[in-house]
Amino acid sequence: MRQRLNLILLGVRDVAASVAFYEALGWRRSTAGSDGFALFELGGVAIAFQSRAAFAADAGLADREPGGFAGFALAYVARSAEEVYEVMAKAAGLGATVTRPAGPNPWGHSGYFTDPDGHLFEVLYEDGWIFDDQDDLVL
Repeated sequence: MRQRLNLILLGVRDVAASVAFYEALGWRRSTAGSDGFALFELGGVAIAFQSRAAFAADAGLADREPGGFAGFALAYVARSAEEVYEVMAKAAGLGATVTRPAGPNPWGHSGYFTDPDGHLFEVLYEDGWIFDDQDDLVL
């Protein structure tokens, strides 16, 4: 198996509401997928939203209400410290729950919010991150 990640799957209460939230953040939905399986292309990796019930059934698991720290977060590396504050403010204005407001830290600037389904999202900036001509992160 090659070392790669192609698709991030998130179970949500309402696919249309999740799509609306991320589109309002500025993301563009792919024409691939369906009303029940919405896709967003993220530069070589895609994220998909589907109902929690359908996702749980597909995985052979019982659906449980989300809650608590799952030990997992999506992260957006901003191009500047200012962008961290802009993105956090926009997410809060769209109804996200800010779990840690944006602010400086020993390595840069960051903040955390949870989307309407409780998925943790970090917005961060740190000197040293490099992006290529397609705006993809280079490690």
